[in-house]
Amino acid sequence: MATHFDSVTPIYIQIADDLRHQILIGTLKEGDQVMSTTAYATTMRINPATAAKAFSLLIDEDLLEKRRGIGMFVHAGARERLRERGRAAYFTDVLDPALAQGLDLGLDTEALIAHVRALAASRPAEAEDLP
Repeated sequence: MATHFDSVTPIYIQIADDLRHQILIGTLKEGDQVMSTTAYATTMRINPATAAKAFSLLIDEDLLEKRRGIGMFVHAGARERLRERGRAAYFTDVLDPALAQGLDLGLDTEALIAHVRALAASRPAEAEDLP
């Protein structure tokens, strides 16, 4: 995460969002140790309590686990939990409004489908093949 935070969203939320994203894209994998709250606070130049609040939020969401005397780790199944949560809202919150806007702009269905296929083809092998 960059040391630049936006001024609207609380910093602990931005930290939690960044760590969620790192887990989701696989930068942080299940079992990986996460930087300590103190090290994170020092690196990001923030109050340690702010970093601790972000980490606590992720522990509550079952994404991180604290191992006493060892540190903080990405919880088993964290990536899949994030994927399931994201999938649940993706169509209604993201795709439906984007497609509606595209149609409002005069894009036809075939152009939208062709774009989705081209994007999917350019992604790493983990992206599912489209028919």
